[in-house]
Amino acid sequence: MPPAPHHDPRGQASAWVQRFAPLVARGGAVLDVACGGGRHARLFHALGHPVTAVDIDTRGMADLEGQPGITIRPADLEGGAPVDLGGPYAGIVVTNYLNRPLLARLPGLLAAGGVLLYETFAQGNQRHGRPSSPAFLLRSGELLALANDAGLQVVAFEQGEISLPRAAVVQRLAAVRPMAAPDLEGEPEPRPLPLA
Repeated sequence: MPPAPHHDPRGQASAWVQRFAPLVARGGAVLDVACGGGRHARLFHALGHPVTAVDIDTRGMADLEGQPGITIRPADLEGGAPVDLGGPYAGIVVTNYLNRPLLARLPGLLAAGGVLLYETFAQGNQRHGRPSSPAFLLRSGELLALANDAGLQVVAFEQGEISLPRAAVVQRLAAVRPMAAPDLEGEPEPRPLPLA
């Protein structure tokens, strides 16, 4: 079965993000990276999450400026020094954007139980137009490798060609940072049961 459409040009939230949004802990903080017009910030805000939306150009979010539960941060994510994105977050969403140094940092911004939802273009997209530079296209299995290297539990992963809303090659990931194991240090040693 081919992957579902990558994005909706009318500004609707990605079907992938909508599908896995319920995994994000109720009321947990969400980070929307390279938010653009804020379609995913709007989705999570409507679901009752406080949202931090970050992009170099936040004009598409102007109508949400000052609303409770929405923090809009203009930031050059590709500038010299890494941007302080805050955290930890119950959910992080990134679509149609790839910055490998930032990508590597994202798992560390997740709270225990936090969900990473990522969807962007992958190698092979060159035959369909932009983006076509390898710098902006995920390598085969790159999101899956990121999740595995970071110790995230993969809920779903897809890569492949889509035809709607336009032909593209994409990669998608939904992954969860495992809950911390209970700290058993200082717990009393189990007592042996008496023998009968």
